[in-house]
Amino acid sequence: MIRAFFIWFLLATPLLAAPLTRDALEPMIVAPYALGAPVNDKGVWTLLNSGGGEAGYVFETGPLAPLPGFSGQPIDMLVMLDREGRFIDVRLVSQNEPIFVSGLGEAPFRAFLEQYRGHAISEPLVVGTPYGSGAAASDNVYLDGVTKATASVRIAHESILAATLAVAREKMQGISAGPPPRPDPELDEALDWKDILNQGLVTRLVVTEGQLDAAFAGTLWAGDGAGGDPDAPFIDLYAVDLGPPSIARAVLAPGTLAEVQRFAARAPDDELYLLIEAGRHGLVSEDFVRNTAPDRISATQDGLPLALRDADILPDLAKDVPQDLGDATKMIVRLDRRLGFDPTREWQLSLQAVRLHGQFQPEVGTTHFTVALQTPERFFVRPEAPKQLSPFGEALRNRATDLKVLAGFLTVLIAVLLAQSRLAGLRAFTPVRLSILAFVIGFIGFWGQGQLSVVTLLAVIRGMTAGGLEVLLYDPFGLLVWAAAILGFLLWGRGFFCGWLCPFGALQEFAHHLGRLLRLPQVEPPASLARALLWTGPVALTALIAVAIAAPEHAETAAEVEPFKTAITVHFDRPWPYVLWAGGWLAVSMVWFKGFCRSLCPLGAAMRVGGLLRLRRWIPRRAECGTPCQLCRVRCRYGAIAKTGEIRYSECFQCLDCVKIHDDPATCVPLVLAARRNRRAT
Repeated sequence: MIRAFFIWFLLATPLLAAPLTRDALEPMIVAPYALGAPVNDKGVWTLLNSGGGEAGYVFETGPLAPLPGFSGQPIDMLVMLDREGRFIDVRLVSQNEPIFVSGLGEAPFRAFLEQYRGHAISEPLVVGTPYGSGAAASDNVYLDGVTKATASVRIAHESILAATLAVAREKMQGISAGPPPRPDPELDEALDWKDILNQGLVTRLVVTEGQLDAAFAGTLWAGDGAGGDPDAPFIDLYAVDLGPPSIARAVLAPGTLAEVQRFAARAPDDELYLLIEAGRHGLVSEDFVRNTAPDRISATQDGLPLALRDADILPDLAKDVPQDLGDATKMIVRLDRRLGFDPTREWQLSLQAVRLHGQFQPEVGTTHFTVALQTPERFFVRPEAPKQLSPFGEALRNRATDLKVLAGFLTVLIAVLLAQSRLAGLRAFTPVRLSILAFVIGFIGFWGQGQLSVVTLLAVIRGMTAGGLEVLLYDPFGLLVWAAAILGFLLWGRGFFCGWLCPFGALQEFAHHLGRLLRLPQVEPPASLARALLWTGPVALTALIAVAIAAPEHAETAAEVEPFKTAITVHFDRPWPYVLWAGGWLAVSMVWFKGFCRSLCPLGAAMRVGGLLRLRRWIPRRAECGTPCQLCRVRCRYGAIAKTGEIRYSECFQCLDCVKIHDDPATCVPLVLAARRNRRAT
C-alpha cells in the first residue's frame, strides 16, 4: 500500500530531468560511434568516431528543453548529432504520455523518432503531411505523425528542435543560447502606421516580374510565366512584429488586436508577425491548410531554421493603414522563442517562387527571395540569465522541501531521545516508536531515498583514490542523514542510526511484530553462535573495501550483499534473486529479531567503528546490574548487555528497553527489592 502511494505521488508530480550518467548513456550509443567527454552539466557530451576523433554531440532533450507533455512531465529523448548538424539517431529515453503508456504503446512513437535519421537541423522539419497535388513545391520536410497522438508527437518534435538548436547555436555557431527576450508590456508608445513606417518598424520586400524572370534566366523555366510588365510587383511584402503592444495597436483593428492578445495569453512564448503581400505571389499555395507550416515561407536565424507556423488568425487592419493593403493577402504567423528565436537579432524571412514547366506532370522549378528583419531592443525585456548553480546548489534547490521536513524530523527526534527516560516511560512507547519507524520507512526510505548504504563508503574510498568526492554532493538528503548519524555517534554510538533512522532496519522490526502477531516461534541462536555471527558483518565490510580498492568495477555488484537497494530504493522491482535475498531477510526477521542487522550487515559493522566516537555512557546502570540482577540482559533482544551488566555499545541499537526497566519501580529488580525493604521497615 505504501509503495503504491509513493509511486502514484511520484507520477503525479512533475519531475525535474536529471542528465543520464555515463554508465547509462554508453549502451545507447550506436556503433561505430562512442561516448566522449562531457561538454557541460546539462547532459551534452561529445561523440567520437571509430578512430577516436570528434564526430559530433549527443544529448538529452529533457534537461535542455523540458517542455511538459500531457502527463505534466517532459518527454526525454536522446539525440545524436554530427558536426554538420545532421541527425545520426533519435531515441526515446522516457515518457509518460497517456496515449503511449496505456493506449497505443511506445512502438509507434519510436517509429516516429526514426524519421529524423539523415535529416539536418538546417532543414525546416514539420510534423504532418503535405497537402494538395504532388506537383506543389514546398521547402518543408514533412515527418509522418502518429494517428491519435498528434499533440504528443508535436510536443516531442518541439523538444527535439529546442534542444538541438540550443546545442547547434552554442557549439556549431558560437552563439550562446541564453534566455530569449520578451515584449515589454510596460512600454507604451503612441504609434500609428506612418510612425512605424518612418521608424523602420515595417520591413518591406519588393520583387518585380523582371527580377523574377532574371532569377529563372538560363533555366528550363525561363520562359514559363514570363512576358508580363517587368516593373509590376511579383512580391510586395510588408512584415510587422506584433509582439510589442505599441506596434500591434498601430497596425491592427481593435477586434484583431484583442484576438492577438488572447492568443499571446495562451501562448506567451510565441512571437507573432503580420505578413501583408500586395503582389502576385500571395504568400502560400492554394493547397495550404491553416494552422500548419506555410508551404512557401521559411525563416532562418544564424543559419539555422526557425519553426514558423500559421497562427490561424484572420487579421483586419487599423483604419489608417492604406486601403490597398487592407485588400491584400494577409497572414499572421508565429515563431516560438523557446526554440531559440530572438526577434531583436537579425533573422531572415524567405519566400519561395514556383514555376511549372509542361502540361502533364509538370516539372517544378523554385527560387527564393529573402529579406532581413529585426525589431529594436527597446521594445523587449531580456530576462537575466540564471546564475549557474553548483551541483550541490542545484540539488539543494531541487530537494528544498524534503530537506526542511527531514531537518525538522531529525531535530524533534534528537530532542526526544535526549529525554530518553520520559520517552521510555510512556505507556504508549511501542506505538510511538512504531509510528516513528513508519515515517522513517515511508519518508526517509521510499520517498527521500535516504537509506544509507555501504556503497557510499565505497564511493568515498574510490573518490579518495581518484582524487574527488564530488559525487557525494549530488545527494544532500543522504548527506543530512549521514550528518545526523555522525552526531548520533557522539551522543549514543551506533544506536541512533541503527535503531531509529535505518529504513531497512525499521522494516525488519515491523516484520518481527508481524511474526509475533502470527504467533510464529521466535528463534534466538546460542550465545556462542550469536557472538560468532557478529564477525560476519566486519568480514563482509573488509571484503567490500578490498574489492573497491583492487577491483572497483565489481564494487557495485559486491555491494548487493546489502538488500537495501532492492527493498528500499527500487521497492522490490528487481529480478527474483534480488527479491528473494531481500525478502528472505525480512522473513528471517519474523522469527529472529533483526537478523540481518545483527549478523551480515556491512554498514552496521562500519557503524560499530563510528560508535567509538561516543563521548558518554548514556544508559544508566546500578551497582546491582549484573550482580546479581540479570533482567535487562535477559530481555535485551540484541544481546548487547554482558553478564556483568556492562553495556556493549557497539551492539546497542538504542531500543530503550533497558532504560524502561531501569526507571520502572515495578519492574527493576533492585527497585522492587528496595521497596520491599522499605515496607518491612515501616
